[in-house]
Amino acid sequence: MQARRGNIYGILAIIMWGSLALFSILTTHIPAFQLTAMAFFVASCIGLILLKKQNIKIIQLLKLPLKVWIIGVVGLFGYHFFYFLAIKNAPAVEANLLNYLWPLLIVLFSAFLPNEKLKWFHILGALFGLVGAFLLVSKNGSFSFEVQYMWGYIFALIAALTWSSYSVISRTLSHIPTYAVTGFCIVTVILSTICHFIFEITVIPNQSELFGALMLGLGPVGGAFYLWDYGVKNADIKLLGSISYFTPLLSTFILVLLGYATFTLSITLACAFIIIGSFISSAEYLKAIKKFFFR
Repeated sequence: MQARRGNIYGILAIIMWGSLALFSILTTHIPAFQLTAMAFFVASCIGLILLKKQNIKIIQLLKLPLKVWIIGVVGLFGYHFFYFLAIKNAPAVEANLLNYLWPLLIVLFSAFLPNEKLKWFHILGALFGLVGAFLLVSKNGSFSFEVQYMWGYIFALIAALTWSSYSVISRTLSHIPTYAVTGFCIVTVILSTICHFIFEITVIPNQSELFGALMLGLGPVGGAFYLWDYGVKNADIKLLGSISYFTPLLSTFILVLLGYATFTLSITLACAFIIIGSFISSAEYLKAIKKFFFR
């Protein structure tokens, strides 16, 4: 029952993340650190509400081991900071899909967990994902990087590495309760605010930008954290990693549907390679996925 609930929570988080790029685009003019602080403030409020409902005092967060704090803060603060930078420094679809190489990386990295092995189809799937990544940063189908977007591509890849590492490492911290995420969010607000005042100029958001920041905090940069934490600690992490491959499709379709991006041949092929790679790398879990949805 606990594993099944973990799968459901993880899938709900994945659905929420499908809207991450859209709401990030709505906050285009808000500096990255300021946006991170705003979104995580909402996420912290969600956590405080959960603590109150569970009759847990906030002082309990201070009893968490330092190692847990470092992993949590680096995972949440680091990932979203680099993701927002990627969105602001590269075309939305390319940055978004490069970032969503993290499901592939989760499957690969989870193979190094205790009692897990890296198999041939993991490697083959990773190669397909890399081909997709090359297609994303190519110009008119050729392998020439768009130099003006280079930092955006790099930030997107760092974000993918950060989140996949955080997710797999969290699996080894199953003894840490999910309410710990509240503390990570609060620290992230503090760090983001400090960095904002040091490196950025404050921007007063308009209604559209304020809405985008609020929705980020309620969904993909808020509620999804708590659902995902419970999922990776209790569900089959490779199963969740496999299902996560549908997130870039959902995210890209939302951008295209609302007119923020258009499909090109390179993007279509890249999407196909990433999805094919995901199915190959998760071959041993396809039956489990089918059983989960259709039993």
